[in-house]
Amino acid sequence: MVVPHGMTKAVSTPDAPLPPESFVLPERGFTIDRPKAIAAAAICWAGFAILVYAVTHGMTADFDARGLLSFRSGEALGPRGPEIVFESVRDVTALGGVFLRNLFALAAVVALLFLKLRREAILYAATVVSGWLVNTGMKLLIGRDRPQIVPHLTEAGGESFPSGHSFSAAVVYIGMALAFAALSRRQSVRLTVIGFALALSAMVAWSRVLLGVHFPSDVVAGWLGGAGWACLASVLFYAPAKAAADHGEKRNTGPDRP
Repeated sequence: MVVPHGMTKAVSTPDAPLPPESFVLPERGFTIDRPKAIAAAAICWAGFAILVYAVTHGMTADFDARGLLSFRSGEALGPRGPEIVFESVRDVTALGGVFLRNLFALAAVVALLFLKLRREAILYAATVVSGWLVNTGMKLLIGRDRPQIVPHLTEAGGESFPSGHSFSAAVVYIGMALAFAALSRRQSVRLTVIGFALALSAMVAWSRVLLGVHFPSDVVAGWLGGAGWACLASVLFYAPAKAAADHGEKRNTGPDRP
């Protein structure tokens, strides 16, 4: 190819290599205040104990009946309000079901491990598993039948008190919020995350009443018990989780590495 006088031939050069991607892991900004966690757990479990006494002594019948009937209308006691409200309630209650809540819990553990927050991952896993055992034991101990005041709008089996959806949703979502709160040093962010978990788990709890498969006292007790256990477990399992996480880090690093 002949290049005219005064012009230079453009020479193509390979693109410069892109800089390697870097991912900076967040530092821990928050550790659960154990005295406050114990105080919160004590308040929740005191409320739970009061409800256990009231239920086993037949003191909640009027409260339970009014709560179930307030969301029903007509001779058939069908759900009150438009169809979209009923569909929304079913979607919300699914967040406390076995499949979705365990799927979210597993995803949270994987995410915490990816972020190298081993202590939080182990602590959260222990909270969820132990919470399921506590709720199952309570159900077997009290053995309350499910309400028959209104038609059930979804399938439900097993004992009624405390509500398993309510208890487990509180454990899973509040425990998850406490674990991920470690990523921020800003109190406003931590309070927002924990507040959202409190509201979400409360919505799951009340959806069980709207569907007619639990008494109001079931879901209030379940939510209090689950929230209380999420707080209590953060204290009970903190030292073992930290020890297990530190041991794992030392094993992975090795004695000759910094």
